[in-house]
Amino acid sequence: MTYVVNESCIKCKYMDCVEVCPVDCFYEGENMLVIHPDECIDCGVCEPECPVNAIKPGTEAGLEKWLGINAEYARVWPNITVKREPPPDAKEWEDKPDKANLLSLNPGTGD
Repeated sequence: MTYVVNESCIKCKYMDCVEVCPVDCFYEGENMLVIHPDECIDCGVCEPECPVNAIKPGTEAGLEKWLGINAEYARVWPNITVKREPPPDAKEWEDKPDKANLLSLNPGTGD
C-alpha cells in the first residue's frame, strides 16, 4: 500500500508532510505535491501532518484517479525534501471543493 495526495493539496501545497517523510518520497508540482507509490513505505507519518487532509491511504475508496496522478507525476516532477512556505494565498484555497481542474501539470522547483 501507499499513501496518496488528493485534490485538497491543489493551490494549498503545505509542505509539513515533506519534513517528516523518512524516505523522501514527495515530488513537487507547480501547485501540489505527490507521493511516489514505489518509494512510500506506508509508515503513515505524513497523513496527520497535512493541515487540509490531502493525504490518505491508497486503499480508501474513490482515490483511483489520484493514485494514477501521484504515480505518473512522481516520475517526472522533482523530488522535494525540504519544507518551504506555502503559496501566499493557500489559506483562501483550504476549504474549496472540486479543485481537480486547477491542477497544474508543470513541475515545481524541488530542492
